[in-house]
Amino acid sequence: QVQLVESGGGLVQAGGSLRLSCAASGRTFISYVTGWFRQAPGMEREFVAAVSQSGAHSYYADSVKGRFTISRDNAKNTVYLQMNGLKSEDTAVYFCAADRVLQAIIRSHSADYWGQGTQVTVSS
Repeated sequence: QVQLVESGGGLVQAGGSLRLSCAASGRTFISYVTGWFRQAPGMEREFVAAVSQSGAHSYYADSVKGRFTISRDNAKNTVYLQMNGLKSEDTAVYFCAADRVLQAIIRSHSADYWGQGTQVTVSS
């Protein structure tokens, strides 16, 4: 069982930066691929980024490539999403997710475990 708690959301001006954190419980955290998804009002949930169990490999949606960076610290059971060059279209609730299978996150956009979400609002 893994529990995920996101933090770091807030209000930022366009062009600014935020860093989201996702703290995970459970000693098996290193066994899980972790990712970030987002959902804007009236829109479907969309994949943002994912990182492999070791942190050596990362994957991004085209819309955030070059602006967002995902990383993880397995010693702290934490995953981060550094967001730079924020745009108004990045406004959404951001969710952390974890699954043992990479393809579940980057292709099926599903996961065994989800956090509650943190709101990111970018003002133009």
